[in-house]
Amino acid sequence: MQSKPFYQLSGLLSLLGLLALLTGLIVMVLLPGIRIAAWGLLGLGVLLLATAFFIDFRKVSGAITGRRGRFSTGTTVMASIFIGITLLVNAISIGNYQRFDVTGLSQFTLTSQTQNILSEMETPVQVLAFFTPNDPYGIRSYANSLLDEYQNYTDKLRVEEIDPDEHPDQADLYNVVQYQTIVFESGNLRRLVTPQEIMEQAEHSFTSAILEVTGIVQKKVYFLTGHGETDIYANYSQARQGLLDNLYNVDTLDLVVTPSIPEDTSALIIAGPRRSLASSEVEIIKDYLENNGWLMILLNPGYPPEFKQLISDWGIDIADGTVIDPSSYVSPSIDSPIVPRTRNFFGLTETYFPGATAIIPQEGYPDNIMLQPLFYTSQDSWLEKDYDPLSEPEFVEGTDLKGPLSLGILVAAVTASSGEGETFDESVLTRLVIVGDSDFASDKHFYNGDNGNLFLNLVELLTAGKELISIERKVLPFRRLVVSQEIANFINISSISLLPVLVLLLGGIIWWRRR
Repeated sequence: MQSKPFYQLSGLLSLLGLLALLTGLIVMVLLPGIRIAAWGLLGLGVLLLATAFFIDFRKVSGAITGRRGRFSTGTTVMASIFIGITLLVNAISIGNYQRFDVTGLSQFTLTSQTQNILSEMETPVQVLAFFTPNDPYGIRSYANSLLDEYQNYTDKLRVEEIDPDEHPDQADLYNVVQYQTIVFESGNLRRLVTPQEIMEQAEHSFTSAILEVTGIVQKKVYFLTGHGETDIYANYSQARQGLLDNLYNVDTLDLVVTPSIPEDTSALIIAGPRRSLASSEVEIIKDYLENNGWLMILLNPGYPPEFKQLISDWGIDIADGTVIDPSSYVSPSIDSPIVPRTRNFFGLTETYFPGATAIIPQEGYPDNIMLQPLFYTSQDSWLEKDYDPLSEPEFVEGTDLKGPLSLGILVAAVTASSGEGETFDESVLTRLVIVGDSDFASDKHFYNGDNGNLFLNLVELLTAGKELISIERKVLPFRRLVVSQEIANFINISSISLLPVLVLLLGGIIWWRRR
C-alpha cells in the first residue's frame, strides 16, 4: 500500500513527459523560429519519461511479461514511452531528412550542377514571385514546388510571393509587366524570369538567374548557321536543351551578319554543314583557332570541301566515304556503326553513328599537336568509297580503307601565342574536336543509347579546364533499345519460337508424369 503513490507518480510523470514531447513537436512544426525552445521541451519530455521508467521499472517489466500486468500503471508508462519515441523520431526528422528519387532517370531531382551551385552559394539571393491566385496554366504551383526544391540545398535563397494586383507599386518598381513573373535579386543585380521561361526551361532559367545576380559568368556556346547546318531549335532541340540543363548559354552565329567570333565564345560548334563556307569565313575560323579557340566540327559524308582546307594544318584529314562495320551496327542499318565502352574514350556504354565518315590522323604531324582518338570502329570495319544503301556493301581491296577507323578525334595544340617552353599541361591550348557524323546528336537519336551523354561530354571536353567533368542528364522521356544484328536475330527468333517450345516442353513433362 505504501508503494501505490510511487506508481501514481510514475504514471503522472509519463503523461507529463508525453505532453511535453507533443508540445515540442507542435512548436517545431508551427514555430520554426524558436526551434531551441522546441528542443528544450523535447528534452524535458525525454527526461520525464526516463524518470517514470526508472521509478516504475518493476511494473514496466511486468507489463511486458505478465498477463495481468497490461492493466497496471506500468502499461501506462510503457505506452507513453512508445508514443514518446514516435514523437521524438518525428521531431528529429523535421530538420534531418533525406529525399530519394527512385525514378530511373531522376526526373524529380535537380541536376548535379544546380545542386553544386546551390550548396556553394555564399551570396544571399532574394526571390520575388509576382503570382496571382488565378493561374489556369499551373505556373504558380510548378514554380513554387521547384523553388522549394532549390531551398532544400541552400539557406541563402529567400522566397517571397507578391500579388501584383494587390501591390501594383511593387510590380512597377521591378518592371513586372506579366503575371507569374519571378524576380531574382542580389545587391544591385537583378534578373526577371518570364512565365514563358518558367514553362519551357524552369531549372535552367532559375539557376542562370542565380548565377547572373551573384556575378558568376556562364560559358557560352555558339552554333554556326548560314550553310545548311542542323537547326538547334528543330533537329538539335534536345542537344540545345541538354546544354541549357548543364548551365551553358546557347546562341547561333552567322559570320555574314557578324563577321567575327564574339569574345564571350567558350566553344563554336559547326553541326552538319551542307553548303560551302565563304573564303572570308574560313579565314575568320582559322584565325579563331590560331588564337587558342575551341571548335567542334560534326560532319557527314558529302561534306563541303572547305572543311578539309580548314583543318589541314591541325594534323588530321577527313575521309571520303561511309563507314561500314558488319560486326557492330544498329540493325537493320549497316552504315550505323555501334561503339561499345571498350572503344569509347569517355567509357560510355553504347553509342552509335548513323551514316558516318572517318577522321584520319596525318602522318608526321607537327610536334606542337597532340591527337587523341575519341571513338573508333572494330577491326572488321572499312570505309566504303561509293556506298549505295540499296545494295549489300562489300570490302574492295585497294579501293576501300580497312578498319579500325576513328570516328572522332580531339586535337590539342600549343599555338604561337603560348609561352616558350610551355607543355601541353601548362599552356592554354587550341582545342578542336572533329566527328565524322552529326546525326548522332539529332533529336531522332539523342536519347538512344548514350548518344546524348556523348554530345554533352564532347562539349565539356572542349570547354572544361584540364579535367573532364562528368555530365548528369535527367528527364529522358524515351529510350530506344540499341542492339547489334546478332542480338536482333536472337530477339526475333526467341519471340517467335520460345513460347511454343516452353508449352511443348511443359506438355511433355506432364505427359511423362501421367504416363
